[in-house]
Amino acid sequence: MVSSLFNPDGSIKIPKKSVKIKEKTKREEKGKGASTQEESTMATVNEDCEKCSHTEAYWWTEQTRSSDEPETQFFRCTKCKHTWREYS
Repeated sequence: MVSSLFNPDGSIKIPKKSVKIKEKTKREEKGKGASTQEESTMATVNEDCEKCSHTEAYWWTEQTRSSDEPETQFFRCTKCKHTWREYS
């Protein structure tokens, strides 16, 4: 399993697309995270949805890890409501 994280030359594999994670953050589970905000108040960006290929998504950030780590970017498709995250 660990070997699948590395290239044959020993370098770390970097995913070509955003990493899909299906767990919820602690704030989402409690219903307090930014991902539970009213969509009408969220900013939109041009981002391709992996599910329906629509090119517009709502965008926000949350501090999901320790404070010395960068924030996690969340996207939600404006058409199909599929939500995904990207780590900086």
